[in-house]
Amino acid sequence: MGKKVPEIPNASMADIAFMILIFFLVTTTMDVDSGLERRLPPPADPNQQVDTQTNVKERNIFVVLVNAQDQILCENEFINVKNLREKAKEFLANPNNLETLPEKEVKDVAFFGATEVCKNAVISLRNDFGTTYKTYLLVQNELVAAVNELRDEKAMQKWSKKFSDLTIEQQDAIKEIYPQKISEAEPKQVGVKK
Repeated sequence: MGKKVPEIPNASMADIAFMILIFFLVTTTMDVDSGLERRLPPPADPNQQVDTQTNVKERNIFVVLVNAQDQILCENEFINVKNLREKAKEFLANPNNLETLPEKEVKDVAFFGATEVCKNAVISLRNDFGTTYKTYLLVQNELVAAVNELRDEKAMQKWSKKFSDLTIEQQDAIKEIYPQKISEAEPKQVGVKK
């Protein structure tokens, strides 16, 4: 008769399988859903009196509407999402102090001294129930990018650094000049998706 083939020991197979499982769990990257980084405002002081007579001038509101066909209506004209950032930057900065853009007021800002600021400028965003999530995110990202670019430009102009590289005090000063005020209204049914 022939030689007997030795058996392969399988007592440690469970240990090997467990180590392979741990290896793949540690080395695998997970896809992260895209979303919006937002910090919610702190809760309102219960003793604070609410001003129900707030009168916001039309020139201080930058209205962006997104319909069910993912079309963007910005300040009563249809635009491409690629042009939204520049329009928002122009609105927030009002470089030529136009009467159709937010009113400016001189404010004493740390590091900058007396500075003209559009402190009442608000971006109002409203979308339709049928708006796709992708378009909603694109619009949101463009509006936030407009604020971030203005902040970076001001930081480069003053300190030759990006906004993210500044100290907290320097960042706070630039935030006073370019606050991020994006108001999102509850979605409503404007048009039906075809």
